[in-house]
Amino acid sequence: MIPRSRLLAWLLWPVLALSSATLLADSPDGAAKALHLLDYIGADYPATVEAGKVIDDGEYREQLEFLDVLQGLIGALPARAERQALEQGVVNLRTAVSQRQDGAVVARQARQLGAQLAVAYEVSQAPIITPDPSRGAPLYAQHCSVCHGDTGAGDGPAGLGLTPPPANLRSLERLDRLSLFDLYNTLGLGIEGTDMPSFADQLDERQRWDLATYVASFTADPAKAKGDKTYNLADLARQTPAEIEASEGPEALARFRAQRAQPPQVQRGPAQLLDYTASTLDKSLAAYQAGDHEQAYDLSVAAYLEGFELVESSLDNVDANVRKDTEKSLMAYRQSLQDGLPLEQVQQRLDAAKAKLKDAAGLLGGDGLSWSLSYISGLLILLREGLEAILVLAAILAFLRNTGQQSAVRSVNVGWGLALLAGLGTWALAAYVIDVSGAQRELLEGCTALFASVMVLWLGVWMHDRRHAAAWQDYIKSSLVSGGGRFGFAVLAFFSVYRELFEVILFYETLWLQAGPAGHNAVLAGGATALVLLVGLAWVILRGSAKLPLALFFSINAALLCALSVVFAGHGVKALQEAGVFGTRPVAFFDFDWLGIHADAYSLAAQLVALLAIAILYGRSRLAEKRRQPAG
Repeated sequence: MIPRSRLLAWLLWPVLALSSATLLADSPDGAAKALHLLDYIGADYPATVEAGKVIDDGEYREQLEFLDVLQGLIGALPARAERQALEQGVVNLRTAVSQRQDGAVVARQARQLGAQLAVAYEVSQAPIITPDPSRGAPLYAQHCSVCHGDTGAGDGPAGLGLTPPPANLRSLERLDRLSLFDLYNTLGLGIEGTDMPSFADQLDERQRWDLATYVASFTADPAKAKGDKTYNLADLARQTPAEIEASEGPEALARFRAQRAQPPQVQRGPAQLLDYTASTLDKSLAAYQAGDHEQAYDLSVAAYLEGFELVESSLDNVDANVRKDTEKSLMAYRQSLQDGLPLEQVQQRLDAAKAKLKDAAGLLGGDGLSWSLSYISGLLILLREGLEAILVLAAILAFLRNTGQQSAVRSVNVGWGLALLAGLGTWALAAYVIDVSGAQRELLEGCTALFASVMVLWLGVWMHDRRHAAAWQDYIKSSLVSGGGRFGFAVLAFFSVYRELFEVILFYETLWLQAGPAGHNAVLAGGATALVLLVGLAWVILRGSAKLPLALFFSINAALLCALSVVFAGHGVKALQEAGVFGTRPVAFFDFDWLGIHADAYSLAAQLVALLAIAILYGRSRLAEKRRQPAG
């Protein structure tokens, strides 16, 4: 992501900045840094020599110096049988550069040596989960466009005056010599001594792969993606377009460019998501072992939210107990990190969690979902997430219509209508403008759930206070029938719908990819069935409530809303726990997710607080009622 003319000079700084090549190579990143250097030597050398003559003497001498550094790195790697061959490979590469051999020959030699290094020291060059450039687009806008420009042409406002200037990411000559892994590696390592930072602390592994594919899209024509051959994910990540052109020709070159910029997302099924969870947990344990407890905890949160949570709905429809057990084991591992338990105990909890993940993977099978499972998942996602919102809306609308408050009905309709637009807008913002992590998503859901809990509790108690005709007449005469009351109903309608909508869209997006083309109709059919059931339920509530006596209707509505307040309290705390805001405290109790009941001390405590609030407010209401009776 930087200009070719000064790239290797920039790469020297992170190497020389460390105390020695030995320290660098002995670290977990030692082999990756050596590979990083090899990849870019292969990409930059062809422009420094032409027809056996040096074009830029300064750049050429710098590359010879880098080869000396590379030789030190390879020699300092942990002793393995392959290391001697790698050292000889560096000597041969230096000889080729010294003899000013053709750029294509040296580039091929460097990449072959890099491939040998990756195998010998087990450097993964491919992502576990298929990258998604649509997730990379907002990341680019946040982190890269200020220097590289909105279109990647290197004309961003912050790049003015930089020496050297930001790279033109639309350059075919440049991007064709870089693999996706090269781009990913640069994002993780950065270029010290320049304005190209490391994003390892800001972007996780999956985000860096997503961003790499988006950068690759600048030189790709999406229309050329289809053809006789579909490249697998490993080849798309490891190979360069230049290598494909040399071996398969120009037609394959255009196809490869397009496919690496938009890897087939059909591969992003349950197996990949569960593999992502397991591998991220391994990284979490490694960070814990290295003493970075905060990073270990953050990785454990990402492992759940960016992997397992996205297959929970599908797993629930196969075996809900396995889903619950797996979730509990993941939370137990996370809690062990937060509690600072000894490494041996943390390892035991990790092993238990990975065993549960393996069981889940066995139940879900391969990357695709069956037609029936796709249908059931599509049905239950909307039914489960939409039921609470429908109950709240139906209760409010029934109350307002039965009491003749048509102006307030319009306010409620505006409220839930705006919630639909806001939910779609939030999803679009997260997909195309900014990156919303799983933790931020759960934080949003948790906060809105707790807010909704307070709101429906207020409304339920308020209805209970006005269940008698005299109290209702007082309400009619009060200011609540004016703008303030209508606004309160509209706000409650908004948050009741918006609370889950963003996550519902995300779950359907994930299910769409998991189901594959063969299951898309099943997903649509399931969602349509759920919509019909929810609308039918609302109709039944509205029709039935019209036939009830006013006092009984008020009492039933008040009880329903107060019960929903308890449910929302449980859901809100659980979402905040999943976001990593605070830990878990499992207790011996039953789970009933539809009612927000979870066997956790924090979640149950929140529901107990809601119940106590209901009892206190209802008690206050009864005392006020008794005081009114003698006066009447």
